[in-house]
Amino acid sequence: MAGDAVEPTSDRAAQIVFSTDRDIDLYELEELCDAVGWSRRPLRKVRKAIQHSFLVVSMWEQRGTKRRLVGFSRATSDHAFNATIWDVVVHPDYQSQGLGKALMKHMIKKLRSEDISNITLFADPHVVDFYRRLGFMSDPEGIKGMFWYPD
Repeated sequence: MAGDAVEPTSDRAAQIVFSTDRDIDLYELEELCDAVGWSRRPLRKVRKAIQHSFLVVSMWEQRGTKRRLVGFSRATSDHAFNATIWDVVVHPDYQSQGLGKALMKHMIKKLRSEDISNITLFADPHVVDFYRRLGFMSDPEGIKGMFWYPD
């Protein structure tokens, strides 16, 4: 596991480790998404989305040699100007401890280190305030996203 950063936790025996390694157990990721109530998605499509993402960041609780996936996020990009963050998830047992904020700050730092200057995301209404506190805003130019879905 390629550990990029470590965040201390209150438990001295555990630490939070960030990784950009894409070799993630898809069943473990599915359990994480289930824990927050997300709809199930075909694992083959999740694997493909991860493979084709510009950046993947996973967050692990490390206790000795044992590790547990407790957070995940990914971003797509044009590799020059723009990136969109997707699938930000933190296990409910680890929410309200600043770990979602740490995960997002890690994502933003990594994207900025690649000289990406325009970072976007889509947020469900109940998490809009979370992202606002991180500096995200509705488009200041008033541009509204448009979507096309198959019938």
